[in-house]
Amino acid sequence: MTTALHDIENRADCELLVRRFYSRALTDNLIGWIFTDVAQLDLESHVPRIASFWESVLLGAQSYPGGAFAPHATLHARAGLKPGHFARWLLLWGESVDELFRGDLAEQAKAHAARVAAAFQRRLNVLGQGPGGTPSSGSLSISWHGPTEA
Repeated sequence: MTTALHDIENRADCELLVRRFYSRALTDNLIGWIFTDVAQLDLESHVPRIASFWESVLLGAQSYPGGAFAPHATLHARAGLKPGHFARWLLLWGESVDELFRGDLAEQAKAHAARVAAAFQRRLNVLGQGPGGTPSSGSLSISWHGPTEA
């Protein structure tokens, strides 16, 4: 017997969601290398910080100190983030949300992720350069059934 999914209610839910997302993202054939090879992500130190971000966004906790864009600008300079990378991130995030939660805050988690991805893409395009001086081009097409390539 399956139980009905509940909405995101507390920090533990935010952390569960973040962990579920990273379980997908770290092994994803399109974006996994960004986390493992480029960012060399320490998951145990990263998860509480990102859980604080979502706890602040969704639950008003004010536990995230801010400054989410700078690390992504650094990643872009090193890896040349493309619209397809953001679209895959959104796809994996949306799948993680839908697998665990149902409700208004779950929908807000997906909508906010889409806004963040679009804003980061715009800001990275303003920076204009990827690794080695390569122009960063393209725009983000937001879909929960994202592309299979960057």
